[in-house]
Amino acid sequence: MSDALFSPAVARNAGPIVEVLKRVMPPDGLVLEIASGSGEHAVHFANAMPALDWQPSDPDEAARRSIGAHARASGLSNIRSPLAIDAARPPWPVARADALVAINMIHIAPWDATTGLMAGAGATLPAGGVLYLYGPFRENGAHTAPSNTAFDDSLRARNASWGVRDIEAVAAAAGTQGLHLFERVAMPANNLSLIFRKTGQSPAPVREASL
Repeated sequence: MSDALFSPAVARNAGPIVEVLKRVMPPDGLVLEIASGSGEHAVHFANAMPALDWQPSDPDEAARRSIGAHARASGLSNIRSPLAIDAARPPWPVARADALVAINMIHIAPWDATTGLMAGAGATLPAGGVLYLYGPFRENGAHTAPSNTAFDDSLRARNASWGVRDIEAVAAAAGTQGLHLFERVAMPANNLSLIFRKTGQSPAPVREASL
């Protein structure tokens, strides 16, 4: 496992995320994960939902090596070899996926990664397909906690094009691709799960939930 990378955040958030994914993911089919990072999430999710095939991806070669190392060590047969996908540059080398997942991605990337993610999701998901996002978000122009304010400041100090995104802006970008926010789930550590569904119908009111 010399290529394997480890993220302390995965140990903290994988369990709560799985609780939401088990409820909103399709019963079977292909899930495309964008920006899989170390690959630890992919293993955790594939193990928890064995009827789903998990397709990890990451634009970074070291991350893809780590994903492969974790997948091989897990012995799971429902994790595919990682793909080199840059969310900001669709079209992607996946014609269709039943669901998409992006965890802690859009705040550690330029805004065009968000618009690219939505364009890719719009092109890849079938009608009714789900896009799941996890991470910190601003709501109504404000941070949801002082810790998120500090985190946003640190991100922007590292790269001026990064930062915690406004839910309203993310939802607007999704809407241009026929994706509508239908559920917001409050998660531990001031994070949120945002669940979008691809539909040609007018969006329904957003459901509110928490763990």
